Amino acid sequence: MNSEILGIALIIVLTFLVAYPLGKYIGKVFSGEKVWSDFFNPLEKFVFRITSINPNESMDWKENMKALLRLNVVFFIWSILLLMVQKYIPFWNPVQIGNMEATQAFNTAVSFTTNTNLQHYSGETGATYFSQLIVFCFLQFVTAASGIAALALLFKGIMQKQATDLGNIYNLFLKSCTRILLPLSFVVALILLLNGTPTTFEGLQKVVSLEGDTTLVATGPAAPMIAIKQVGTNGGGFFGSNSAHPFENPNYLTNMVENFSILIIPVALVFAFGFYLNKKKLAWIFFGVMTVVFLTFVSSTIYLESTGNPEIAKLGITQSMGSMEGKEVRLGSAASALWGVSTTSTSNGSVNAMHDSFTPLSGGILLLDMFINSIYGGVGVGFINFFMFVIIAVFIGGLMVGRTPEFLGKKIEAREVKIAALIILIHPFLILVGTAIASFVAANNTSIGWLSNPSFHGFSQILYEFTSAAANNGSGFEGLGDNTTFWNISTGIVMLLGRYIPIIGPIAIAGSLASKKTVPFSEGTLKVDSIAFGVVLLGVIVVVAALSFFPALSLGPLAEFFTT
Repeated sequence: MNSEILGIALIIVLTFLVAYPLGKYIGKVFSGEKVWSDFFNPLEKFVFRITSINPNESMDWKENMKALLRLNVVFFIWSILLLMVQKYIPFWNPVQIGNMEATQAFNTAVSFTTNTNLQHYSGETGATYFSQLIVFCFLQFVTAASGIAALALLFKGIMQKQATDLGNIYNLFLKSCTRILLPLSFVVALILLLNGTPTTFEGLQKVVSLEGDTTLVATGPAAPMIAIKQVGTNGGGFFGSNSAHPFENPNYLTNMVENFSILIIPVALVFAFGFYLNKKKLAWIFFGVMTVVFLTFVSSTIYLESTGNPEIAKLGITQSMGSMEGKEVRLGSAASALWGVSTTSTSNGSVNAMHDSFTPLSGGILLLDMFINSIYGGVGVGFINFFMFVIIAVFIGGLMVGRTPEFLGKKIEAREVKIAALIILIHPFLILVGTAIASFVAANNTSIGWLSNPSFHGFSQILYEFTSAAANNGSGFEGLGDNTTFWNISTGIVMLLGRYIPIIGPIAIAGSLASKKTVPFSEGTLKVDSIAFGVVLLGVIVVVAALSFFPALSLGPLAEFFTT
């Protein structure tokens, strides 16, 4: 256990140390400064030339949003068509996997297009190698790049003094792929490959077990997809059990590398904000607020999982390794707890243990992490969600000091506050309405067989599924039978709304701020780069999440905890 804790501390410290220079580098990429990755220039120019796109064309927020949505529509159509005909593609299908059923293909296409990677199929049996690479791996690059590019638009809108030039989404999108995601993914894929993660197209492999039995084992070109699934906070597994599978996550070293990969870009983007806008102190305040919540969740979950299951303890059984149900012995309970918090903090969705097997309060923490949906968050979009809480905190802080709310010299008025409030409220609306409908259907039709546990934990399974979909996370309480028409369609709709509304709204705010004149700072100006504002911001995040979701938590994880 001590070595596990040491590994956890090393992951967190290393992430924070690397995030700062990486954030500086990303800030330079956003601003168009010279960086070491400029050798990608010829490739980028070639892409723009064959697509007839002018990467230097100035666009306002509406033009940028239309361009981003057009790209995503193309990605969606591309993916759903290929998934529905994958059986007939004459290569990269050595085990003859069939086509996806229509609603499953819809859900999967939506899932990967929205950077959610919620999987209602098992990777090694539900998708061909062609689909895994040309659909899923491709989408894991471009959807992550979409989120990073959208964040760059927000950064420029905050500092810009004219609304007609908010940058060029195509330029930012391609640079996010080539300058940020591709180099990091290459390094991670190489480490995984050297540690035993397969990269082959040979199909099923014949293996003789220790007992002398012969069995067929699924392999495939896994390392490249696993690298980008973590680096891009995607989370979709090449194999059904995701990073709990020994081919996806062979040992404790790969576990550390993958956990680091999940966190590094989301944390770095916080510092990129400070470097790009030259507001490093404010970036540290934001980082501090996020990190306080993150470390609180991590320490609480590690304690709960390392202590063990209280029901087993009542039997007098010693649990020296903690609560190990649904966890890998080679990783341990503490490392699984860190991964669980990391993946729900960053909208990643990959798992190295069964979240459904976590103790009730730990499961509640994972849910709360996704309820907040902005503690580091997914690449780009996480900070965008966090910015909505900043707007509300600035509004409240302005009222407290008796002045018109201002953020970095731009007045925060009714339009910005209304949009921010809408974005914050749409998240609980999608989750709670979806959960209510599913709970009603399950209660009135007990024969449908969705739930492995119809009691409080069954409610948590339903709540988790819609929370994961709305937060574009993708993990699940896998006791839920989710590959049905109801779940495929309902979560698909929730994923679409949960992805694009929180992107469109903040970029509209960025366009509004860009059109405003800068207000000179004075003695009465609210100092957002202060610890006092950080406390207000933290209070807004906690109160909003508590008020919105406490009743649901009471019906699920809390009720389960107090009745066991």
